[in-house]
Amino acid sequence: MCGIAGWYSANEKMTSKTEVLEEMSRRLCRRGPDEHGMYVDENAALIHRRLSVIDPEHGKQPFSAKSGSGEIILVYNGEIYNAAAIREELISRGYEFVGHSDTEVLYNAYLHWGEGCVEKLNGIFAFVFYNIKERSMFLARDPIGVKPLFYYNKNGEFLFASEIKVLLASHCVEPIIDETGLMEIFFVGPGKTPGSGVFKDVEELLPGECACYKNGRLTKRRYFKVTAVPHEHDRKQTIEYVKYLLTDSIKRQLVSDVPLCTFLSGGLDSSVISAVAAEEYRKRGAQLNTYSVNYTDNAKYFRSSKFQPNSDEEFIDIMVKHIGSRHEKVVLDNRSLFSANFDAVEARDLPGMADVDGSMLLFCREVKKNFTVALSGECADELFGGYPWYHDRDILFSECFPWSHSQEIRRSVLKSGFLPKGEEYVHSRYEETVRSADTLPSDSPLQKRMREMFMLNINWFMQTLLDRKDRCSMYSGLEVRVPFCDHRIVQYAYNMPWELKSLDGREKGIVRQAFSDTLPETIAWRKKSPYPKTHNPEYMALCVRSAKNIMNDVTSPLYDIIDRGGIQKIIDDPDGISSPWYGQLMKAPQILAYIAQVDYWMRKYNVRIE
Repeated sequence: MCGIAGWYSANEKMTSKTEVLEEMSRRLCRRGPDEHGMYVDENAALIHRRLSVIDPEHGKQPFSAKSGSGEIILVYNGEIYNAAAIREELISRGYEFVGHSDTEVLYNAYLHWGEGCVEKLNGIFAFVFYNIKERSMFLARDPIGVKPLFYYNKNGEFLFASEIKVLLASHCVEPIIDETGLMEIFFVGPGKTPGSGVFKDVEELLPGECACYKNGRLTKRRYFKVTAVPHEHDRKQTIEYVKYLLTDSIKRQLVSDVPLCTFLSGGLDSSVISAVAAEEYRKRGAQLNTYSVNYTDNAKYFRSSKFQPNSDEEFIDIMVKHIGSRHEKVVLDNRSLFSANFDAVEARDLPGMADVDGSMLLFCREVKKNFTVALSGECADELFGGYPWYHDRDILFSECFPWSHSQEIRRSVLKSGFLPKGEEYVHSRYEETVRSADTLPSDSPLQKRMREMFMLNINWFMQTLLDRKDRCSMYSGLEVRVPFCDHRIVQYAYNMPWELKSLDGREKGIVRQAFSDTLPETIAWRKKSPYPKTHNPEYMALCVRSAKNIMNDVTSPLYDIIDRGGIQKIIDDPDGISSPWYGQLMKAPQILAYIAQVDYWMRKYNVRIE
């Protein structure tokens, strides 16, 4: 895992941009603390920061070798999980390898298959090849969008980077947001429209998209997207194939030349991953390390709810005993958690999910003290119908984003008349996504709606969580892999009939049944519980204090934007919020913290409204 950046200019010599390029590299250092490298010629610069995971000796970048079409330079962020198989195929075709890094495999795959190499890859990645002779670049992002790749293309300047802060360091990209950017922040955030960088003129390559840049023009194409095909497996075959796909994905992602662990919450998804990983480790004569996160005095203040019926602790203990892992429980205090909201803004370059982000950042910081790679259970809920909105018919068939089915709470914190098209903007984004769902003529109304819901979830909610996981983990130089995000699993899940996906009338029923003989019964059939958050009133008090300070600060960039009465109502009646801001995890404390994050972001990044 690494950070990458680059710049091609038709106007200026890159050899004169040394200081700017060095600053761009420095802004990537958290993603790649182990090594850094740079390629510079008259027209172009490529920057790489490395977190060494596989073959530390031979994976140095920018990576280059002579080829028939001139010298090709590669910068790459990610992991290719089928690198060994591709390597063997290339060897059979006459290619030679110096080491066993997936960087070298990717490089030779591009030499052999050209742009078609993307169809051969199984992994999480963002990479760019620069052809010196042709003065062209080829960019690609992994099929599901686990790794980020932002770009700017204007006035003869083309820049790309893993993080927006790197683009801003170039001084070509200015920290400006227009009306569209404001609607992203206040009506869509902490999600964002696919392909949007929120800042003016900043875009992001879509998941499963690649592009060629030449002569000032960027030509993009989708090389992967989910498609509707008939599901031909019966119940038994589906159960067996789901188990095969998930087990195979987990095993592929255990490859590492540095210490690896798993996150374990005691929920279904992380337990499946940890159980498979622990068994593989036992075969090697090793013991798996697992980690969980909680908060100071959470047991004291925990309140059971429809969305979070029980806490994780007892289930974690059951799993640790079952798989025999060496487990560490990370406990976060609430003051550190509140402070981490602002570190999380710097990690993501945008306001995020408040303490849902901050806790991940602090958790990963602790894990990084002993490990460089971790496996996590994100994305199972989006693929296999784990969220409540898949099972509530009133929400399921509503023409809105199910995690934010009303804009009432968002509108209430804004001054009257500000962003009058906000609701319309959100609905248009919803309709665009729904229309993108591929269907079959034989689909029932329920199956068609489930396909639409699938697209809403993987293009929006899942992308928010993947961005959170990548940015908050890489902020501490920790690589987190997500086995459920294998594109084979995504494609298979898209075409699975709902009655199989929700087998036995349960959320993620097919996954539960597939691993019922692998997990303890209490784990396999435990009701879904979301990512743990703090219930301590100390955290709410800190959020209230911060919100009040912003409300009363005439220097705040939000002073002329926010409605103080609306915010005060949230403070006075935190349980009276009738519609969610962004899913069940963003309640009153998180809404107040989000406002504080927006304020901090606008100050820290010198954001200007145009």
